[in-house]
Amino acid sequence: MSIKLLTDSCCDLQHSFLDENNIDMIALMYTIEGNEYYDDFRISMSAKEFYDKIRNGAVSKTSLINTQRYNDFFVKHLEAGEDIVYIAFSSALSGSYQSAVISANELRERYPQRRIAVIDSRCASMGEGLLVSIAAQKLEEKPSFNEFIKYIEDTKPKICHWFTVDDLQYLYRGGRVSSFSAALGTMLSIKPILHVDDNGRLVPTSKEKGRNASLIAIINEMESSIKDQGKNQTVMISHGDSIDDANKVADMIKKKFPNIKDIVINMIGPVIGSHAGPGTIAIFYLGSKR
Repeated sequence: MSIKLLTDSCCDLQHSFLDENNIDMIALMYTIEGNEYYDDFRISMSAKEFYDKIRNGAVSKTSLINTQRYNDFFVKHLEAGEDIVYIAFSSALSGSYQSAVISANELRERYPQRRIAVIDSRCASMGEGLLVSIAAQKLEEKPSFNEFIKYIEDTKPKICHWFTVDDLQYLYRGGRVSSFSAALGTMLSIKPILHVDDNGRLVPTSKEKGRNASLIAIINEMESSIKDQGKNQTVMISHGDSIDDANKVADMIKKKFPNIKDIVINMIGPVIGSHAGPGTIAIFYLGSKR
């Protein structure tokens, strides 16, 4: 039986990658200036337009994927005779995972001959994307359904996320920092360093004075935890409409880790960008643990 790999738009991968690897994607949604949009890799709204809007004060609110949309998404593959494996955005950051679990439980009764797995990636942005990419490579080896699930579950605790934001006000809106901390940090040019922990939660770890120091700090965190000094790894970088800084970080990574196989850079989509804000820079790679 064929296994179909599925994911959602918070993986922040490019459509071309998903198409080339036969991966289907379901989009989360966001509302800005009274209009609702799909987070569909910048088809409904360009990244430039989205980030310009929030830079100019527009507030973007995100919503989870409901059970009915998951039913429709899953059924088309079940009807095609495919077993499905869905890698979901972290359950600690969105309720979409729970909707997917409810949908899967319902559909197992309707399609007892099919196998359905919903995996909580406990990852975000291209951390989720890196897990999806690694899973796609494994799928080329034609593993059994259970082998494939075990491989993904064994890999996800090793997906490291390190990032910094340029403006604390967006984290304040999302309840990640207090209004006082956001105001003081903005005034003093304090840039937080954050990561995603084993439970998929967003965790502040330290603070740096100034943008350049924060970029160096996430590279230092990477140096302390990357597996085998990055040998033959693909590292991913996502950014909130800040391509110059993303390229700067990529150059620093190449210099420090010359054995890395590849670096993939892509934009942070509107759902995660609504909470992280413009100027966010994030790096993702495999470590021995998070």
